[in-house]
Amino acid sequence: MKIRELFDKKTVFSFEVFPPKNTSSIDVIYRTLDDMSGLNPDFISVTYSAGGSGNGGLALDITSKVDSLGVIPMLHLPCINYTKSQIDDIICKAKEQGIENILALRGDINPNIPPVKEFAHASTLIEYLKTKGDFDIAAACYPEGHPDSDSLEDDVDNLKIKVDSGADHLISQLFFDNAYFYNFRELMAKKGINVPVEAGIMPVVNKKQIERMVTTCGASLPHKFVKIMQKYENNPEALRDAGIAYAINQIVDLVAGDVDGIHLYTMNNAYVARKISEAVSGIIGI
Repeated sequence: MKIRELFDKKTVFSFEVFPPKNTSSIDVIYRTLDDMSGLNPDFISVTYSAGGSGNGGLALDITSKVDSLGVIPMLHLPCINYTKSQIDDIICKAKEQGIENILALRGDINPNIPPVKEFAHASTLIEYLKTKGDFDIAAACYPEGHPDSDSLEDDVDNLKIKVDSGADHLISQLFFDNAYFYNFRELMAKKGINVPVEAGIMPVVNKKQIERMVTTCGASLPHKFVKIMQKYENNPEALRDAGIAYAINQIVDLVAGDVDGIHLYTMNNAYVARKISEAVSGIIGI
């Protein structure tokens, strides 16, 4: 089923997972997916290494596992470090496995890996995917602006190119202040971007996680959020519960604000996904 068809029916609620480290068995993520599938997400997306690093080769196997559990799978496809032939190979394997939904990404630039640049931007990958089959194509967006952009308005102009290239819907980068998302949504409307947008929410459950996320994506930290982190940073269980509560409050406000969907960055944590799903099931209609 194409994910784009869901947005006319309900507030979409989805999860994101990633392949385990090379030191871990794939059975670890399979057990996590078994737990998550029972929470009835509308789809589960699976990240794919941006070429030459990580354990992205398992992504297709994990995506197939999602499908076998009766949940719609979405495969991430970064392009900056892949040749056209490599992209063709991934697309071919995706078709063989019946994968219809792809998140088209440029991918993070690894300073230790020279980018291939046969697909320098997500928009060029989206255009190419449109010639390779009837895929549902999602693209990423950044409520506070992409770190490489000169301004938020410039970033939204580039987002318009991705949508005009064929993106069916969007998934946002994580954010901790809903005001950024609402402002971003207004700016998109002014630029003529009218495809559905899922808000990306990450429950922060440990201090290292928040430090890593702020470094990699540059999300702003509201004063309320910082106070929570400082209050409970030395109490792991309390910090976990506070992070879950903060995410739930974000979701409640977003749904009240008529968000198209919520995309939960689960960090492969089935416990966190379950707690949040149970708390918002009534307002989302899970």
